[in-house]
Amino acid sequence: MGAKRRIIPLFVPHLGCPHACVFCDQRAVSGAREPVTAADVTRTLSEAEARFPAGAELAFYGGSFTAIPADEQEALLSAAAPFLERGFLASLRVSTRPDRVDGPALARLRRYGVRTVELGAQSMDEAVLRLAGRGHSAEDTRRAAALVKAGGFALILQMMTGLPGSDREKDLFTARELLALEPDGLRVYPTVILRDTALCALWRAGKYREHTVEEAMETCAAILELTDAAGVPVTRLGLNPTEELSAGGAVAGAYHPALGELARARLMLRRAERLLRDTPHGETVTLGVAPERLSQMTGQKRENLAALRQEFGLMEVRVKPVQVNSGEIILLS
Repeated sequence: MGAKRRIIPLFVPHLGCPHACVFCDQRAVSGAREPVTAADVTRTLSEAEARFPAGAELAFYGGSFTAIPADEQEALLSAAAPFLERGFLASLRVSTRPDRVDGPALARLRRYGVRTVELGAQSMDEAVLRLAGRGHSAEDTRRAAALVKAGGFALILQMMTGLPGSDREKDLFTARELLALEPDGLRVYPTVILRDTALCALWRAGKYREHTVEEAMETCAAILELTDAAGVPVTRLGLNPTEELSAGGAVAGAYHPALGELARARLMLRRAERLLRDTPHGETVTLGVAPERLSQMTGQKRENLAALRQEFGLMEVRVKPVQVNSGEIILLS
């Protein structure tokens, strides 16, 4: 992927979605009550153009863009066209379902300047997809991903952990299967139980056990090991906090405003544990990490250092910034 650019998000909650997934309430997740119109696109981009430098990317999130009627797609995309022509926008991106991707849909997107397509795969386990009410198969994801890449688009894949019928091994299976499709990035969303969804009803009836923050941290740390090894960036981990979610829209499950940071801190803890496996009790050790990983190695309230001291019977654990690869840990003393 190229250099990171400013993304201007516009949400089309539930627009084009042919199925009611058990976990879904895009309005609560996005904070947008109504889908955007062409007038909204023009207004939002005009305001952004007055404030930000050129080279931004417009992203249509929250629905299944290519499942929207073609004339509505074109109205939204056409509203962005003048901003592309003037150079304020460098490109567009859309998110959609794997079973709503075909040659004509991709040709339309390319014609209007879309350069990135995000596919909501969620799981590659067929039973989990059925229980979640997704309405598409793992093979649909494989087929759509191949079409997107063959069409010259950047491919971002989205997955969820902790869905009904899933477990840690199935979630890791999904991550491996998605990485095998060679995406340009991965989004990971641990399952959150949203108020008034079918999943909430299942949970209240005792038919679904919530995916806790702790479980999500462990599973996502393992997924980050896989993505690091594959050289695929995780562009988002956990739901973006909104006022509605924080005010009670998220009734249970893996909702935390800093979940991504927590998972990365857990990953660093697990790597440090492997490094210190043979360290004698009573030692004082100093770990070296890249400067940008310092807080993740330390952990919230220095909990990673406390865990290492207790687990290995160490006198003290120190962390220093050094010039190493991001995510690498070395033993300095």
